[in-house]
Parts: sequence; C-alpha cells; structure tokens
Amino acid sequence: MLKIEELVHAYIHSHCDFEKEIVLTNYFQADWEADMLFIDSDGFSHEIEIKLSKSDFKNDFKKSYLNKDTGEKFLKHDKISCGDYICNAFSFLLPMGMIEHSTIPEHCGIIEFYHNEDTWETEFYLIRSPRKVHEDSYWKLNDKDLFIRKMALNLLQRKLEIKGKHEELIFKNPFDIKKSK
Repeated sequence: MLKIEELVHAYIHSHCDFEKEIVLTNYFQADWEADMLFIDSDGFSHEIEIKLSKSDFKNDFKKSYLNKDTGEKFLKHDKISCGDYICNAFSFLLPMGMIEHSTIPEHCGIIEFYHNEDTWETEFYLIRSPRKVHEDSYWKLNDKDLFIRKMALNLLQRKLEIKGKHEELIFKNPFDIKKSK
C-alpha cells in the first residue's frame, strides 16, 4: 500500500523545480493544513490536497473557518472559489477513477495518479488545470521575512525531533530561559 509520504515524494520529485519553486509539505497556512504548497518565483501559489478515499474527499467540503472580523462561518471551498484565499490555485490529487470529475468544483484542478505496486512506479495525469482564483502574489498577502523565519524554526524543530528519536535530548523550558535573561 502506497503511503501518503511516498506519494508526495513521487509527485514533488517528478513535477517540481526546486531551484525556482518553494515546495512545502504539510504546511499550515490560513485556516487549514496544505498537503503540498508550491510558490513559484513570481509568487504564484498552488495548493494540492491529497485525497485517498471517497469519504476523505467528501469531508474536505465540510471544512469551515470562522471570519475573525465578522464572526461568520464559511465553508473552505466557498472561501477558495470566491478568491478569499491566500493561494492562487487549488487542486486535488486523487487515485485514478476514484471520484467522478463532474462532482469536483470548477475552481479545483484535478490530478490523478496510478501506482504500480509491482514496479513501485507512480504516474501522474493532469485531468484539469486549476482556475486562478485571484491575481495577488503570495508575498503581497504574506510577510516574506516572517515566512522565512517560520521556515527556519520549522527546520530546527524537525531536526531536533529526528535527533530525539535516536537519542535522549533534555531541553530547558523556553519560558524559564526568557525569565533569566
């Protein structure tokens, strides 16, 4: 059985130019986590959401967020389709034939994959390109310096997490460190 991490690895290594794009996986932005987020050199951003089951796909349309200013509740795909979302484009990455294309909203791109378990090869097929929901650069909507600092902190945390799986690490409470300064 193909694991989601293996699928992500296969996709980004066959479709991304790491010299021209920022490629993030499991990145929490806006109101939910993006399975894959790509930001090109012009600031065009594209989120790809992976769905491996019909129930998981259907649940994506139940996700909502609460507008902090008005208190109104909005569904995720209503927010995306009207352009009130940080990414310029949104796509689903799905197993081949899992979902009828006509049930997927027009603003969403569709990428299907076929995984051959005998050869461990995964092929990807662009069924429909995503609609650009707005023209604003990711960097117009996000502070680039803060973004870079968050990425550096995430790298440090992941490094310590991986290292901690192999040896015991003891850290002082960060709040105690700040008090002593």
